[in-house]
Amino acid sequence: MPYHKSQPKKKMSEMKLPKPMMKPRKDLSKGQKELMKEIKPNHSPAHMREMRKLMKKGYCFQQAHDIAMKLVGK
Repeated sequence: MPYHKSQPKKKMSEMKLPKPMMKPRKDLSKGQKELMKEIKPNHSPAHMREMRKLMKKGYCFQQAHDIAMKLVGK
């Protein structure tokens, strides 16, 4: 059986991030909250926390999800 060494997750400062699609906001929109409820059972609390933080910075749901997958994982 081959030995696979997992690579450490990247930090936000090390990643080349896309520009946010929206303006920063204090809270998530109704639609964003509904999407978060749908994916909550399939992802870790750390992933959800990272997505929430990114979406408040102005990233759309898909951008936040992709970045959170790279930073935190599932």
